[in-house]
Parts: sequence; C-alpha cells; structure tokens
Amino acid sequence: MQLGMAQTVAPAPARVPVREMAGYGVIHETDLRANLAFLSSDALGGRMSLQRGDDAAAEWVASEFAKAGLTPAATDTNGKPSYLQAVPLVEYRADRAASAVTLDRGGKRIVWSAPKALGAYHDDTDVTAPVVFAGFGITAPELGYDDYKNIDAKGKIVLVFDHEPQETDARSIFNGTGNTRYATTRVKLLNAQAHGAVALIVVAEPNRKHLTNTERAARIGGSITRAIPIPMQALPDDELHIPSVAVLDEVAEEILATAGRTPHELQAAIDKDLTVQSRELPDTSLSIHLKNASRTTGISHNVAGLLKGSDPRLAAETIIISGHHDHDGESGEEIWHGADDNGSGTVGVVELAHAFAANPQRPRRSILFVVFASEERGLLGSYYMAQHPLRPLATTRAMINFDMIGRNETASPQTDGLIEIPADTTNRLNLIGALYSPDYDRVVEEENKHVGLVLDHRFDHESALNVFFRSDQFPFVLKNIPAFWFFTGFHPDYHHTTDTAEKINYVKMTRILQLSYLTAWRFGDDMTVPRFVANPGSPATK
Repeated sequence: MQLGMAQTVAPAPARVPVREMAGYGVIHETDLRANLAFLSSDALGGRMSLQRGDDAAAEWVASEFAKAGLTPAATDTNGKPSYLQAVPLVEYRADRAASAVTLDRGGKRIVWSAPKALGAYHDDTDVTAPVVFAGFGITAPELGYDDYKNIDAKGKIVLVFDHEPQETDARSIFNGTGNTRYATTRVKLLNAQAHGAVALIVVAEPNRKHLTNTERAARIGGSITRAIPIPMQALPDDELHIPSVAVLDEVAEEILATAGRTPHELQAAIDKDLTVQSRELPDTSLSIHLKNASRTTGISHNVAGLLKGSDPRLAAETIIISGHHDHDGESGEEIWHGADDNGSGTVGVVELAHAFAANPQRPRRSILFVVFASEERGLLGSYYMAQHPLRPLATTRAMINFDMIGRNETASPQTDGLIEIPADTTNRLNLIGALYSPDYDRVVEEENKHVGLVLDHRFDHESALNVFFRSDQFPFVLKNIPAFWFFTGFHPDYHHTTDTAEKINYVKMTRILQLSYLTAWRFGDDMTVPRFVANPGSPATK
C-alpha cells in the first residue's frame, strides 16, 4: 500500500455471509460509548493494577461474559469454574540511591548508580561475577547466527547490545529495518539464562540511529514523569529469574576496555557481515547490587470466558480475542482515565463476546475471550497465561489482540521524527505481527473487503519505537502462535490524564470490531489455519 495518501471514502463493502450476519449486527457504536464511559470514568480511578478501580473493571468484564452466556474458562481457589484467573504479583519500588553496579579491575574500583546504571528486580539482589561480551545476545539457529557460540557464559554476567544487528539494512535477515522476537530484552535475558548467565547488562547500540529506550520513554511525559513514580510489578514465579541492568554508553565503554576493540568497532564488525564478536573480558568483574525501598504482594486477575466451537472434533482448538483492563491509576486529584489505552480494547472484547454469543451459528473452533491484567507493568497477565494456559497452546490457532483501537493516529512527542504518520488516519488500522504469519494477514485483508478500513503495516518495519514488543500478543508470539496486535496508533494523550472517552472515534472503532468479528469467524471456521513462520528472516522463507 502507499503510505501517507488520504483515504476517507471506503469502497462499497462486500456482503457479509448470512450465517454471520446476526452477530455482526449486534456490534453497536452505542454499546461502545456507554461501556467506555463507565470504564474510563473517575469512579474507576484509572484502573491501576492491584487497586480497587482495576478490580472493579475485571469484575465488570466477568459480569458481561456471564450475560453473554460464555462458559467460565478458569477456576477459583476452591476449584470451581470462574471467569477470573488469579495472577499473583509482586509490587515493588526500586531504591535507586542504594542500587549500584561496581567494576573491579586491576585493583581499582568504579561504582555507577542511577542514571548511569539502572536496574530493578522484584527481590533484593547481589551478584558478583566475571563478565563476557555477547554481541547482541542472540541465538538464532534458523538464521545461522549465535552470539554465544565462542564463549562460556555459565556463572558470568553477560554484556550485550540492545536491539539487533544490521538494523538500518533493509536486506538484513533480522526483518530488515524492523524487529524480530530476538530484539527485546526479555528474549535476551532468557537466552542468557539458558546459557547459565547470572545477570545481564544491556547498553544501547553504540552506532544507533534511534533514541535509547530511556530517551524514548522520557518523550512521553504524563504518567512517565509524575512526581511519585508508578510502582513496578513482576510475576513471582516467572520463567525468567535473572536480573538485568541498563547502562549508559560511557559505562559500557569502561567495561569493554579490555575487549581489544571499542564498542563502536565491535558493532560495526557485527553489522558488516554478521561475524560474531563475542569474547571474554580479561580482568573484568562486576558486582550488581539492587535494593528495593518497598515490596508487597497481591493478586490481580485475567478475565476469561469461552464460546465452545460447534464441531466436536475442532472445538478443542482455540482462537483468542484479547485486550487488557489496567491503566495508570491516579495521583492526588489527577486520574489517568485510559479511555483508548485500553478501555477501548476491553469494551471491544466484551462487544465481540456478545456478538458471537448472539449469533445462532458458531464457528467450528472455540473462541477464548480474555482481558488481561497488569499489561502496563510489563505484559504480566499475558505472560502469566502463556505460562499457565487455560487452553492448550499447541492447539491455539490464532490470536487477535486489541490495545488502543479508538483514536486517530496523530503526531506526538513520542513519534516526532521517528515514524511517518499518514495525513489522514480517520479510517486507518495498524496491524502488527504479519512478519510471523502472512497467512493471518491474508485473511484480514480478505475480510476487510466487507468493512473497508485502510490497513497499515508500518510498525512491522520500524525499530525506533519497539512497538512489536509492547502489547499482549507478544508473549503468545514467543510461543509460536500467530498473533496480531490491532492498533490505531499513538497520539498526544497517550499515557496522559487527557486520554478520555469523548475523543474516541467510535465509527472507526465499530468498523475495527466488525473486521475482527469476521476475521475471528474465518480463523474459527476455516479448515486450514494460519501458519506461524518461526524463521521469517531465513533464506528459505525469502
């Protein structure tokens, strides 16, 4: 498609199949307005995870699933059916003044603390170990690339560059100018852990053409910069159990002083022809001390209801339709209403639950409607469900995730100079994830003939904003499930108190849900299902 061209008049829509029409007709703009007015109201206090307003939002979703006649998909503490899947959380506030990274070399000691070294972990942590450099921290056998092939990381602290090699090269095996799963810190941490490392140090690529993650977040303002920072949260039984620390360039330069090459030279050598530059760092030992000022535990909930499929053989297979119910809460008299983020996705899941339940005919496969907990604190509800699935992941065929489906994409400090925004976004929907399932993308394109949205894949081809990793479809992509994020884009109210219900484009939101309804029907009813492409950058898939 040509980006940046205005398109406000949709072509005449194709006819919706008769068997799907009853549910399709249930999707009403009036429902969306009423439900979103409630979810983003002052009464729910910004729906902060582990606070009463968010608990009320989860209970509301459960009640709507019950009204729709969905089957509870979870169990409570007594083993009885429930719409609520308990998500245990640790909430903590890092004590940055008491946390530090210390380098010992040649009898000399250098100590770095915030903002030069920033780390947080749900438990107080002390780790001392030798250091190895592991390039970008990636092991991708399907691409013939492994930063760990020449080093032993067992019992050591690993230093890696953020993102991926050759990030500005459209021909790169790592999705050209976009991101693959390997670019995110969580995957680098899991890989370091699998190689026996005890901690990870991450530094932004020295030759980068984009902002660091810290610089990008600072541009957002709003809840990111409020006087009392939002507490962090974590899963106490997460599969990931080693800490990470982000450091500035000058810290990485000092740590890599015995590497034989500068950080700039190391990255340039990798980017040139993907030659691995990993190495031991002689006479280099680090101590990581992470201290928390407070630590508590609590329970939030994923909300899950099941519409059983009509085919006795295929009903065991699952299509997921999801969103997240939490936002950024309140501070003093300020409330982060979160109408678009992600009240829009929450009411969207609820509306589709009612639509499918109202349709006399059902797809062959079952549909699991889920609204996740604690997305804003790190996709915690979705990571939890991916680790503790309510339905087998091996037979989960596709996932449609809604996160911010209610606004027109407009310029904001977060995106200025980093990504092009089309002139007219009043009828535009961003699709994120086509790299891993072209089959999925084809179905969406075909069903869009009934609806007439302008579909946009820009965010699959950029690396400055880390968009691919930033919503609840990503934990399921890591489990090799075809999963797309439906997203209408950023705007100046993102993570600000001004993200309110009257700014929603309800006409477009209704169309997005109509497209999602038809797409989910196809996934649920077609005899063939979308194929997941685990190695999209390999020569075999070019």
